[in-house]
Amino acid sequence: MPAATSHAEPRRVGLLLALVSAFAFGSSGTVAKPLIEAGLDPLEVTWLRVAGAALLLLPLAVRHRALVLQRPGLIAGFGVFAMAGVQGCYFAAVSRIPVGVALLIEYLGPALVLGWVRFVQRRPVSRAAALGVVLAVGGLACVVEIWAGLRFDAVGLALALGAAVCQASYFVLSEQGSRKGRAGDDRPVPHPLGVIAQGALLATVVLTLAARPWGMEWGLLVERVSVDGTPVRGVVLLVWMVAVATVVAYVTGVVAVRRLSPQVAGVVACLEAVVATLVAWVVLGEYLGWVQLAGGAVVLLGAAVAQAPGRPRGGAAAEGPVRADAVDVPPSRTG
Repeated sequence: MPAATSHAEPRRVGLLLALVSAFAFGSSGTVAKPLIEAGLDPLEVTWLRVAGAALLLLPLAVRHRALVLQRPGLIAGFGVFAMAGVQGCYFAAVSRIPVGVALLIEYLGPALVLGWVRFVQRRPVSRAAALGVVLAVGGLACVVEIWAGLRFDAVGLALALGAAVCQASYFVLSEQGSRKGRAGDDRPVPHPLGVIAQGALLATVVLTLAARPWGMEWGLLVERVSVDGTPVRGVVLLVWMVAVATVVAYVTGVVAVRRLSPQVAGVVACLEAVVATLVAWVVLGEYLGWVQLAGGAVVLLGAAVAQAPGRPRGGAAAEGPVRADAVDVPPSRTG
């Protein structure tokens, strides 16, 4: 009994941290959208989020500074795609379409990874993963009401899909950099928090060149912006977006994955889309119809099914089929 209790306690803590991470990630689109509607460009909001996170994570970046030379490709890919690309596309998308819809489209990222693994790397995938992809795509068709000719803004949908592609590239990069000793490579496995911190620094540099924050309307941050009719100071939304929706979200996500199995952590992470949709509904008044809500539920079901353990097909190689949780690092999320 003591042994069982000792094993259960870390799982309970891990589950709690995973829930905190999902809530924190799921709130970012809701706090970013009022800033965008007040006059800030989505790229500027992305720069504020990433630069603020880089500043708070600077001690970790200094501690893991050797990663820049040890894993330059991983840091470059993470900074450009997983941090700058995915968040820039996501914030640009939520400026044109509902937060929940943008995040659900971004959840196609794991499905795109499975397509990469199956058709580019020519590795088998589990039946559960394939079924999960089918469910996710079918649910997404309901969310965007494809039979009505895509009633949402086409550019917004394209930007959300861009976020999904960037997220998929993160999974591919992480899979390559999360294990030791591949192809004679004896470098140590990079610490996830170190990769996040270094990636945030690089993303800040990239976004600084693109966003040109020196021309930003900084005064908007001290003024009151409308959150569905309620005036809130912009700096309050910014602090939440940086400290809670980025730093707290990533750190709790990393710790949760280490205490839970990747499957469990991945399923809990699906709650991020639920949180984002509900928070946007309550705070921003972004109502979704029952067909869209049902479609969203199917998307989340597909994400959960895709991460279930699967059997090798017809005696696959020892490596086994690839699941959606094939990497042992926390997913790159934005919501």
